Order: sequence, then C-alpha cells, then structure tokens
Amino acid sequence: MSRQVFLYDHPERFVAGTVGLPGRRTFYLQASTAGRTTSVALEKAQVEALAERIDELLDEVVRRTGGSAPVPAVAPAEATDTAPLETPVDEEFRVGTMALAWDGEDECVVVEAQALVELEVESEEELADAEERLLRDDENGPPVLRVRISGTTARSFAKRAMEVVRAGRPPCPLCSLPLDPEGHVCPRQNGYRRQP
Repeated sequence: MSRQVFLYDHPERFVAGTVGLPGRRTFYLQASTAGRTTSVALEKAQVEALAERIDELLDEVVRRTGGSAPVPAVAPAEATDTAPLETPVDEEFRVGTMALAWDGEDECVVVEAQALVELEVESEEELADAEERLLRDDENGPPVLRVRISGTTARSFAKRAMEVVRAGRPPCPLCSLPLDPEGHVCPRQNGYRRQP
C-alpha cells in the first residue's frame, strides 16, 4: 500500500487542540485549508515538546540570521487563534515520530508528524535498521502529516499549544502531580488524600 502524505503548504490554519475534559483529554494537531481538514492524535507531552522545539528553532533562526529572517520574537496578537478545533474531529492516525526543520530557501518551518508504527524485532541491530527505514521518505512508509508554515504562524502555533497543555488540571502544590476534582493521593503526604 502506498504511503498517505497529508501535505499542507502554508495552510489557512494549523493548531493544537483537545477534545474532552481535563484529565481525559485527547490532543490533536489539525491542519486546514480550502475545505480540507486533517486531524492527527498525539500525546500531551508530544504537543509540549513540539511547541518548545518550535520556539527554540525560531530563536536560533533569528540568532543566526541576525534578525533578518521573517520571524517575530514573540507571537503577534493579531495572529492568535483561540477558536476550537474544526468539527468533526476525525483522527487520521496517532502520531509516533515527529520532525521539525527550517527551510532556509523558502523561509518557513516544516513540521512532520508520522504515524505510530509497532516494530517487531529480535535485536538492537534489527531495531536500528527498522527505525532507519521508517525515517526514509519511502513510498510504502507509514502515513505522515507534513505542514509548511511561516515563522509568524509557527510562533502562534507554539504559543497556543503551550496554552492548551497548561489548560489541564492544576498541579498539586506539594508533588506537582495533577489534581483531580476529587483530590488525589499525594506521595508527599504519605498517601493521605489531598483535597484541591
């Protein structure tokens, strides 16, 4: 079966968002343009890591170009997207591997999210070979979402993604684990139930 590539070259919208209540949320990346929408599911930690790496990448681009690249230092207020995910949210695949790059020729960020793939291997060498094959842009590889966005859109994406991650359950002031509405068993309290 040939590989599915969901390609968005400067889409109208590229955001991270969630479906569900705090503590039971499902995280998505969603790209939309011209009546076409692609949603892929991923873990909260992946959203957070992607947002952090995008900011780091853009800071490095600004540093290396001496500020001449079209990358704002912070997300502009007019580029802020606070709208919910477009519905219906139909998951194309669950993300396993992500890649991030700066295309210096087109002056844009390239984000790739590749489908999670289960590998059955017997040794470390087989695992290394299997991972290498997955990273190649093979026509029979797993599905991939490939999005090319401007520096401004990337800054806005990163800002929103971090806000989405932080919008979950508040952390316990003692152990930093998430507090449920009913409280939680706090390891710092020797197992006593801590109320919010």
